[in-house]
Amino acid sequence: MSFASDTKTELCKVTDRFCCRKAECYGMLLFGRSFSPAGISLTTESQGAARRAAELSAEATGAIMDVASVQLRRRGGIFSYTVSSVGSGQAEKVVHALGHTGKEISLHINLANLENECCHAAFLRGAFLTCGTVTAPESGYRLEFTVPYMNLANDLSSLIRDILVLDLEPHVSRRKGAFVVYLKGSEHVSDFLTYIGAPEAAMALMQVRMLKNLRNEVNRKTNFEAANIEKTASAAAQESIAIKKIRRCGKLSAMPKDLKPLAALRLRYPEMSLRDLGQHLSPPLSRSGVHHRLQRILEYAEKLKVEK
Repeated sequence: MSFASDTKTELCKVTDRFCCRKAECYGMLLFGRSFSPAGISLTTESQGAARRAAELSAEATGAIMDVASVQLRRRGGIFSYTVSSVGSGQAEKVVHALGHTGKEISLHINLANLENECCHAAFLRGAFLTCGTVTAPESGYRLEFTVPYMNLANDLSSLIRDILVLDLEPHVSRRKGAFVVYLKGSEHVSDFLTYIGAPEAAMALMQVRMLKNLRNEVNRKTNFEAANIEKTASAAAQESIAIKKIRRCGKLSAMPKDLKPLAALRLRYPEMSLRDLGQHLSPPLSRSGVHHRLQRILEYAEKLKVEK
């Protein structure tokens, strides 16, 4: 099961008042493949959504809907379910019951079917069950609706934007002859899923997001530490080589008095940090003080190289 399928399964378990069931039914049918007196139909890969559409249609409009399934061989045996009106006058009954004449030039959302504020979430849930999908959080954070008509897509975008309890900014794009209304970002997607009745899916999404952030933070710190270790090791090796060169030239005794103890410590403990080297000196020296003296040792060795 995909994340989108699990989300729709969760949504199909929502129970509401009749006004919301009617609004959800309207959302499912309006965003299907066909919504006219000539025929009502929608196609989904969710068996639960198909059954819910047929049941809500009978309850809200009194129309009889047929549910048929077809196995999609190219999709690994996944079934596609089609919900459609059957018998004479059934589609017309649905259209009229939901406040449409069937003679509209283009489809728009009939807000009269969203009687109360709670009905908005139910309507959007129905639309999502029919034409919506959500990306698995491991792959990204995107929720979208594929809508056949431009005006209907714009109406849907406006309805989502006008949700008072959320601060969402849906986008509309064109894809293969259809219009896509989509939301991006983990917070926007999780807020919307919670709003339409899928808090478990929203929680799963946020858990994945937090895990990703934690891993990224660990990787960032690990990379930072690795880079620091490499830098420290390189510097220590350079310092040890410089001190050995000074010793080979017989110039250790000629070094400034304050550098001799540090040079001896660095040769004895090539892996020791600057801070620890400073603690081993008498009197102790700060990290920046040790760094400064080591730079002087490097300059001393470089001078010997030039003079040689």
